[in-house]
Amino acid sequence: MDNIAIKIENLSKSYQLGQFSTGTLSKDIENAFNGIFNKKKYNPRLDQDNLTEEKSIIWPLKNISLEIEKGDTVGIIGRNGAGKSTLLKILSEVTAPTTGQILVRGRIVSLLEVGTGFHPELTGRENIYLNGAILGMRKSEITRKFDEIVQFAGVEKHIDTPVKRYSSGMYVRLAFAVAAHLESEILIVDEVLAVGDAEFQKKCLGKMADISNGEGRTVLFVSHNMAAVKELCKKSILLQNGSLKEYGDTGNIVLNYLKQANSVNLNVLKASDGSNFRRGSGEVRIVNIKGLSDILDYENEINIEFEILNNSNIADCDFTISFISETGSHMLSNIPKMNIKLNKLTTFLKIIIPAKQLRPGIYPLYIWLGKDVLTPYDILDNVFNLRIHTNLPQSGLGFNPIENGGYFNLNYNIETNVQ
Repeated sequence: MDNIAIKIENLSKSYQLGQFSTGTLSKDIENAFNGIFNKKKYNPRLDQDNLTEEKSIIWPLKNISLEIEKGDTVGIIGRNGAGKSTLLKILSEVTAPTTGQILVRGRIVSLLEVGTGFHPELTGRENIYLNGAILGMRKSEITRKFDEIVQFAGVEKHIDTPVKRYSSGMYVRLAFAVAAHLESEILIVDEVLAVGDAEFQKKCLGKMADISNGEGRTVLFVSHNMAAVKELCKKSILLQNGSLKEYGDTGNIVLNYLKQANSVNLNVLKASDGSNFRRGSGEVRIVNIKGLSDILDYENEINIEFEILNNSNIADCDFTISFISETGSHMLSNIPKMNIKLNKLTTFLKIIIPAKQLRPGIYPLYIWLGKDVLTPYDILDNVFNLRIHTNLPQSGLGFNPIENGGYFNLNYNIETNVQ
C-alpha cells in the first residue's frame, strides 16, 4: 500500500442536463421552498428537453476502480466522450465525484489546458511566477527553477514581453515548462502534444520520461497519439463509454484499442453537422462499417470493412470512397470507382490501403454505391473522420494533399466475402 500513488474506488460522476433556472426569480424561489419541504417541484430541465428524470442525468464515469503505483507513467486512452478528461478533472479536484473515493499520496500538478492561469497583459517572467503560484509553487522554488523553465521554453529573448504578443507556440511552450518543472509527486498532462511542433512534442516526451524514470514521479498522460503513448508509458488505461475497459501493458492495450471494431450503426448515425448523411434508392445498402479506428498510424496500412445488403437481387454495382478536406470544401483523394459482384443477400467487402499514402491529418469520408451517376443506391456523407498521425517530422513524407490542395487516386487492394 505504501507504493500506491493513486487509489480509486468505485468512482462515478454524473451531470444533470438542461438549464438550472426557470427564468423568473419568483419561480426559482418557489422551487427552492418546495425542495426544502420535499414537495414535487417543477423542473425546467425536464420540461425544456422533454426528458424523464432518469434520462436527464448522464454518467461520464461509471464505477472506476484502479491503483496506480508511485513512479509509473500511465497512459489514458479512449475515444472522445470516453471519460478521460472527466477523470483527470476529478483527480485534479477541478470537480468532485458523484460517488466513490480517491486516495492521492503527494502533490498533484495538472496541465489540463495549456496556458491556464496566464494573464495576457503580464510578461513571460511575471506569468511564470503567477502560474507557478497557481500550481502550488513557492516563490523560492520558482526562482530556483526560473532559468531552467525559460531555457526549456526557448523564450529567453521574449521573457519580459507581454504574453499577448507571443505566438501560440511560444505560449504553450512556456506553459508546459512551468508545469513540468514543478517538483510535484504526480504530474497530470491532458493532450499537451496536440499543440506545438514536432520538435517541441519530442522535447515534452523527453521531459515527462525524465520526470518518471529519473525523478521517480508519477505521470498520467492523456493523448490520441498512440505512438507517443507507447513510447512514454509502460502501463495504460483504456476507457470506453465511461467504464474501465482495460488496465495493463501499454502495447497490448494500444493494439486492442486500434484493432477494436468500430462498428457504425448506419440507421441512427448523423453527419458531423447533425444533418441526415444518407441518400440513395436503398436497393443496395451498406449496413455496417467496422475494423477501422479513427486514429491510425501513417506507417501502417488502412483497413476498412463493409457489410453490404442487397435488397433487390442486383448482380453488381459500382463502389468508391473519397477523402474530403477537413473543412468539407473539396475532395483530396479517392479510391477509383470499382465494380463489385453482389451476393443475393449479403456481401462483405474489405478495402486495404497501403501505408504512407495519406499524410497525417483529419479526413472526413464520403462513400458512394450505385449503378451510375444517375442511379445511386447508397450515398454516405461524412460517416466518420479518419485521423492519421505520426511521430516523424512532417517534412519529407511525400505528397500532402492538405497542403497542396491537390487530388490523386489512392492505391488499394480489395477482398470480397471477407468476414
